[in-house]
Amino acid sequence: MDPDTLGALPGGDVVAEGLRDLAAGRDTVASMLVEIGAPKLRRLGIAVPAPDRPDPEHRLYALLARESPDGAHSRYNALVRRLVSFERALACVS
Repeated sequence: MDPDTLGALPGGDVVAEGLRDLAAGRDTVASMLVEIGAPKLRRLGIAVPAPDRPDPEHRLYALLARESPDGAHSRYNALVRRLVSFERALACVS
């Protein structure tokens, strides 16, 4: 799927950014979010780069907590909701 199509879906911007970051080997909020969704994204036809490191959920939360300890929980939940929204939209157009 091309980047323009990804960006047109809700949450597609963060998924496209995460795919680029994973391909470049960067540990970012977006790349860890894509790692969380990697199994489903692959089933939906997205080529997710291979890293598959353990515990992306915990790594993402730890990164968010370092950036903003008081807001980590709400930001984590918001990011996961964006991922789920993207996955659902992608399933509809696939």
